[in-house]
Amino acid sequence: MSALLTLDLASHDPAAAAQAARHLALGGLVAFPTETVYGLGADATNAEAVARLYAAKGRPSFNPLIAHVGDIAAARRIARLDTRAERLAARFWPGPLTLVLPKAPRCEVADLATAGLDTIAVRIPAHPFALRMMEQFGGPVVAPSANQSGHVSPTTAAHVRADLRGRIDLIIDGGPSAVGLESTIIGCFETPLLLRPGGVGRAEIEAALGEKLSDLPAEQPGDQPLAPGLLASHYAPRTPVRLQATELADGEALLAFGPAVLPGADKAVALANLSERGDLVEAAAHLFGHLRTLDAVGASRIAVMAVPEMGLGEAINDRLRRAAI
Repeated sequence: MSALLTLDLASHDPAAAAQAARHLALGGLVAFPTETVYGLGADATNAEAVARLYAAKGRPSFNPLIAHVGDIAAARRIARLDTRAERLAARFWPGPLTLVLPKAPRCEVADLATAGLDTIAVRIPAHPFALRMMEQFGGPVVAPSANQSGHVSPTTAAHVRADLRGRIDLIIDGGPSAVGLESTIIGCFETPLLLRPGGVGRAEIEAALGEKLSDLPAEQPGDQPLAPGLLASHYAPRTPVRLQATELADGEALLAFGPAVLPGADKAVALANLSERGDLVEAAAHLFGHLRTLDAVGASRIAVMAVPEMGLGEAINDRLRRAAI
């Protein structure tokens, strides 16, 4: 979809929820009110829509995003909730609490939205419009704060307009955010972790759990990221990765970019092109899926053509460099 103009609607407009759901279904970007801050929503199962979201925010790297759902049944379709998670969900959902959980076996959320991880961050917002919109849309919606990356989080539609008007498709004005602070994030691991303080206090969560929360270590062991905003590394294939390839060697698979033909490409074990037309949004949407595909073909290495270091290309190259380590 084109975002040359941005449509504004009030949340009490009878057509607003249906209009927002339509935009999401078409791959559009919708800024909408929640009780915490305004979120920038995209279809969580549509990798290209998620890539557009990153581009609209000017987000410098592919941090995992929070998947917003309308009810506990929808949460269970994308994540596995253990006893602790079920207890927290029963106490605080809908509300300003995000749980980082293992993905469900048939989770349909795009790899790009979860940064290629085996975990997913999930929340049910406590805002009537957000819940109506998701009910009509019928799927999970990723929604980081509706502002340009690095700016103060938006708590009114005016804040959203100042940052994103003309970059997104629809702004829903629901008045000032009730909480005005991002959600608390809890990692539901073997030891429950407070990953980000927010709209629900530590004491309330510990009372609901019947145990103390641990804090995130200043230096995290290993590479596994734990939550949105805390990403340490991304999906790295088992097959070695060679960057800035200008020709292809025997036994290599090729991760291409753009219309140019690489010398030796006809010998590739397998070939996947991030974007034949050189579109960085399309390339971002395809990145994790194409790496997974090429990782499964039994090549000696994955040769990667150069991607421009501009716009989303900066984040794409960051992820490729991490994959090549």
